[in-house]
Amino acid sequence: MIITEVSSRKDKKDFHKLPFMIYKNHTNWIPHITKEVENVFNYKKNKFFKHGEATRYIVKNQKKQVIGRIAVFINYKKANTEKQPTGGIGFFECIDDQKVANLMFTKSQKWLKNRKMEAMDGPINFGERNKYWGLLIKGFEHSPVYGNNYNPEYYIQLFENFGFQNYFEQYMYAKNIHDEIPERFQNRFEVIKEDKNLEFRHIKKKELSKFTEDFRTIYNSAWVTHDNFKKMSKDQSKSVMKKIKPIMEEELIWFGYYKNKPISFLIILPEINQIFKKFNGKLNIINKIRFLYHKWKGTCTHAFGVAVGISPDFQKKGYESGMIH
Repeated sequence: MIITEVSSRKDKKDFHKLPFMIYKNHTNWIPHITKEVENVFNYKKNKFFKHGEATRYIVKNQKKQVIGRIAVFINYKKANTEKQPTGGIGFFECIDDQKVANLMFTKSQKWLKNRKMEAMDGPINFGERNKYWGLLIKGFEHSPVYGNNYNPEYYIQLFENFGFQNYFEQYMYAKNIHDEIPERFQNRFEVIKEDKNLEFRHIKKKELSKFTEDFRTIYNSAWVTHDNFKKMSKDQSKSVMKKIKPIMEEELIWFGYYKNKPISFLIILPEINQIFKKFNGKLNIINKIRFLYHKWKGTCTHAFGVAVGISPDFQKKGYESGMIH
């Protein structure tokens, strides 16, 4: 076996081709969009390079076949504020061979140690936590939601045998969209709907600038008590809405208003992996046209919740029930 740093165009192709070999018999796997993954390692596309660094490795066997891949990175902005400076690994793919996995883990560990890191977290993303985060340990019978990781069950042993231990658990819940709303949520809604000062409105693309500012207002109010809170700027809120605009359905994104003041939002998006699974990780011009066709056709029958926010003065009063209703 030989492990090499990803540097050439061929290396990058090999990096992206490996998952298709690993998951060839996994019917629930849906490949990430190759260009989106590659943008994580693009200095011009990923803002985390302003205060971090990253590299990638691939492992080949004696026949020069790629049998493993990994990325290792540091967000110095975060690491330098921690009691135990911690780097990360991600985009891990590997055949069912502990030696191959250990080779990649050890190489990454050494890279981090050389940069004075004391711990290694993974699999995570060199970027925001809404994509490419975590190791799947249950739910292999389900296809992954867009941006979420999917992996063979044997990855659990590859990580744990090297010495990784559970850091925190992240859950995803699902229910049939046609099921009745749980009774306690329905009861809360029955109470608050009598308040004449309260109104719920779904987003409208033609008024997107107004809803964008309402979103920012609620966010900056709702998250202010969080330890890692950082106030959202107008540019950031515009960026969020710009990203989701191409796929948003107006009646899946709701805002609550009290005396015409924005107090809550619930953002749900169509599950676009139902479309992307047809594209083999490629989002070229033809597939973009196909995407628009499938969106028009109504191929997405699933939706996923992205975020919910309620201003502190209105929390625990049932306003989330109104938006859910």
